[in-house]
Amino acid sequence: MRPPLRSSGLFILAAFWPLFLLPAPRGCAQTAPATPALRITGAVSAPLTLSLDDLKKLPRKTVTVTNQHDKKTETYEGVLLEEILERAGAPHGEQLRGASMASYVIAEGEDGYRVVFSLAELDSGILESEVMVADTMDGAPLGPKQGPFRLVAPREKRPARWVRMLKSITVVRAPVQ
Repeated sequence: MRPPLRSSGLFILAAFWPLFLLPAPRGCAQTAPATPALRITGAVSAPLTLSLDDLKKLPRKTVTVTNQHDKKTETYEGVLLEEILERAGAPHGEQLRGASMASYVIAEGEDGYRVVFSLAELDSGILESEVMVADTMDGAPLGPKQGPFRLVAPREKRPARWVRMLKSITVVRAPVQ
């Protein structure tokens, strides 16, 4: 009597490993590298997913800051976060009142770093914060360790709420007690 065959994943992987090394046959769909995108979700009426090309089509802003780490002057270009939030349908201007004043924004990077801004501090009718989603620094696209999107808060004394490799913006309404 023969021993039963083992249904080990290792046996299957070893048997078919050479197939993984072959290029896909012509005509077969291949997975293209993912296009960088920034997602704006949460308590908004029109969630957005923005590519670099989408961001380039929005009203642009330039800010010059002094990097606190090496005291070097840097010029960032991008789109005000206020503009992006307005396009996503977050409360702004005269709509930003009452319970909406307790709303906040969570910005998250690819590395899991997250920061919070109140929605009110991003509204130019309340405060000129100039927080922006930058896609260039000193006239060049952001490098892979900084971008393709970076949240820049130029009026802050420390860049603690600057988020590199920005991947998402989530608007949250604080629960009513």
